[in-house]
Amino acid sequence: MVKKAKSAKKTKEPKTAQRAASKPPKRYREFVDRFPGLGAAWETIHAAGEAGPLEPRTQRLVRVAVAMGAMREGAVRSGARKALDQGLALDELEQLVPLAAATIGLPSAVACWSWMRDALEKDAKGAKGRR
Repeated sequence: MVKKAKSAKKTKEPKTAQRAASKPPKRYREFVDRFPGLGAAWETIHAAGEAGPLEPRTQRLVRVAVAMGAMREGAVRSGARKALDQGLALDELEQLVPLAAATIGLPSAVACWSWMRDALEKDAKGAKGRR
């Protein structure tokens, strides 16, 4: 179970400490190996999104929020993992749910929250096995 940032003070790390970056899923790596041109195009799009005045933390929150609005389960899951890797607190991610709820509706907000929590719980269980 993923705990909120306030109760995660079991370690001496600040709540915004970066985690070890998770690597892309195996299928993504296989896809990019099979279609390198699409992988390169994706990296170009990603770089274009990073160019601008928004700080990386804000960019990540926007990406997760857009994924929620588009109801893209995979993007919500990976965005949540990447956000924690980047040092964002769980509380910051969870605030996106009620912000999105007014636009996407309660059932969709519940689905997004569920995807995010499931991904983070799965990631936490996997991290325990990698120690």
